[in-house]
Amino acid sequence: MSQRRTVTSLSQQPRARFAEELKALREAKGDSLRQLGEKVGWDFSLFGKMENGHTLGSADVVQALDQYFGADGFLVILWELALGDQSQYKDQYRTFFQLEAEALSMWHFGLNSVPGVLQTREYATEVLTAGGMQGEELARHVEARLNRGAMLVREDAPRFRTILYEAVLRLMLRDEKVWRQQLEHLLAMSERPNVTVQVLPFSVGPFGMMNTEAMFLQPADGRSVAYTENDLHGEVIVEGSQIERLQSAYDAMRDLALSPAESRRFIGEMLEEAQCDPSI
Repeated sequence: MSQRRTVTSLSQQPRARFAEELKALREAKGDSLRQLGEKVGWDFSLFGKMENGHTLGSADVVQALDQYFGADGFLVILWELALGDQSQYKDQYRTFFQLEAEALSMWHFGLNSVPGVLQTREYATEVLTAGGMQGEELARHVEARLNRGAMLVREDAPRFRTILYEAVLRLMLRDEKVWRQQLEHLLAMSERPNVTVQVLPFSVGPFGMMNTEAMFLQPADGRSVAYTENDLHGEVIVEGSQIERLQSAYDAMRDLALSPAESRRFIGEMLEEAQCDPSI
């Protein structure tokens, strides 16, 4: 298993940090730019421009570099942060992405949408477009979500559990085909040994965290960190008593939710109903 790398450079700007860490990874490997190009399969001049901060490169290039260096997602996370300026990625999001890259397990509760790491390209595009994104900004954010989702299928993938309120699955998109493909993707991912999907049905009535989405992260150092989000803001929570209260609410929802097997049947039945309905 590859070792996770610690940020060592002094730059605070995401773009400069990415460039510095890319160069540090190459030098630690003992490769020249030309050697790196030959081994990874891209023109070495591109890597020179990336290390000089003149370009960030594409998602495919960064993913290939991350795998070659054994960076375990670290380089991809830095690239995601460097895609936008400080105003595009608020402090809590930058902190969250850094913690997510280190997490051994993640527990999620989805109130309004499928978690980003389980979204298809088409679903992410439609959801982000509805939020007002377009053009280059939209393309960057969609690519970033897909790169984050890749962590669930790597060799040392973290354990991931999501509890999805039924409304998440019932929310019909403008393109019904995209909605069906997203449900099919959820079913496929739920079959992975490290991914658990549960549905919290409408029939449970009122429940805790009715107005809050949440993600709990468990890094290798044994601590727990929570990230919560509502219509107004997002917040990273590290204080023990607050996390305990959130985890208690999460555990209560897990007890109310359908089992993983029942949840797969539930989603499968939704797909069957959609296939039988000529209007969908």
